[in-house]
Amino acid sequence: MLTKLLTVFRIPELRQKIVLTLILLAVYRMGFAIPLPFLDQDQFGRAMQRLSEQQGGLGQVIQVVALFSASSIGNSTIFGLGIMPYISASIIFQLLASVYPPLERLQKEGEAGRKKINEYTRYATVVICLGQSYFWIRMLSGGLASGESGLIIREYDTFFYHMVGTITMTAGTILLMWIGEQIDEYGIGNGISLLIMAGILARMPSAGIELLQPAFEQGVGLGTSAGIDKLILLTVLFIGVILAVIAITQAQRRIPIQSAKHVRGRRVFGGQRQHLPLRVNQAGVMPIIFASSLLMFPYFVFNWMNQLWTNMNWTFGAETIGMLDAAFGGGRGFLYNMLYIVLIYFFCYFWTAITFNPKDMANNLKDYGSFIPGYRPGERTAAYLEQVMARITYVGAGFLAIIAIIPTIVATAMDIPFLIASFYGGTGLLIVVSVGLDLVQKIDSHLVMRNYSGLLESDGK
Repeated sequence: MLTKLLTVFRIPELRQKIVLTLILLAVYRMGFAIPLPFLDQDQFGRAMQRLSEQQGGLGQVIQVVALFSASSIGNSTIFGLGIMPYISASIIFQLLASVYPPLERLQKEGEAGRKKINEYTRYATVVICLGQSYFWIRMLSGGLASGESGLIIREYDTFFYHMVGTITMTAGTILLMWIGEQIDEYGIGNGISLLIMAGILARMPSAGIELLQPAFEQGVGLGTSAGIDKLILLTVLFIGVILAVIAITQAQRRIPIQSAKHVRGRRVFGGQRQHLPLRVNQAGVMPIIFASSLLMFPYFVFNWMNQLWTNMNWTFGAETIGMLDAAFGGGRGFLYNMLYIVLIYFFCYFWTAITFNPKDMANNLKDYGSFIPGYRPGERTAAYLEQVMARITYVGAGFLAIIAIIPTIVATAMDIPFLIASFYGGTGLLIVVSVGLDLVQKIDSHLVMRNYSGLLESDGK
């Protein structure tokens, strides 16, 4: 393996791509050391400490946002919003492209259409950034629901400085979007995914220290808050999730295809039997990100309604609203988890329907003179491919649903912070492993083009 890693850096083009990617990721991490200048940092630190100790409510919502957006909104830095606004804008345009005819036609124009849609996505990102950053600054001005009078220094708590903070955080997100696009263009791997993975990896050591700190303070014993049984179970879960993610991410349903024979002169071409690989987890980690993002809106709505009902002393429906506020505010109860699973299944099928077109694939097989044995080319082949993809997507969605609710089960059953459970036994680990596998595959493609064996291949191949 060491020899193969040295081989990677001996290829000039690949070495330049890797070095550029590392430099851009370093710039991304340096931005988290630059906080907004008009905050009372001591007071803000105390408020965030109280929120981080909550097992639900706004503290857990902030943790989930930071996990999925490559951000550190809890520090209110210039990169506080991360790339979540860009992800939101991308989701909006992907949804519109499937239902809005002008965007659908634009998407079919190839590279030119894709560039135009990316341009619209950037404009939408700026608008979303302005709204989210101003909303966050206003929350800081009001005390962040932490019992504080306000987290902005009093002489700077004016509309002018609110707009300065809004523009600063918006510019930070735009810079992150640019970094992601530069990695896509000149670096190695998917830029946005690498930013998310880098943010998760940067937070893992602190989560590990938080997990092991009681063991150093109280000692390691059976049945304690830092018991050896709990640590062993978390370690087994950590290894098990990694193995399961690798297995499902790499899993394929191979459909046999037969190429037709062509006679040219005295020679016969074609007739080989090959396989058409269909990924079991076609949607990747996106359904979990979409579902988690969508379930944040009910929390803010029901939390606002609960506060309004409480302030106005209204009794009609107060108990129901309070129950919904607790369910969506990080209580992670039965209702929340059921909706979470339903949304994951929905987005799995939706994302697969966008990225996988059985009619186009059937037409391509027909154009190349290939067919699936037992099925006529054209509509019958497309219907068969759609049926197979629907079945394997059900399995992939079930796996994602299990991974998504593992942190909730672990945090509740073992009484550990939700953030630690997310990193070491659930979604955070899924993102890191999936992006890491994609990065290795891209490096392997460069090695194979130059007649080297891949990182995951044996030297005999």
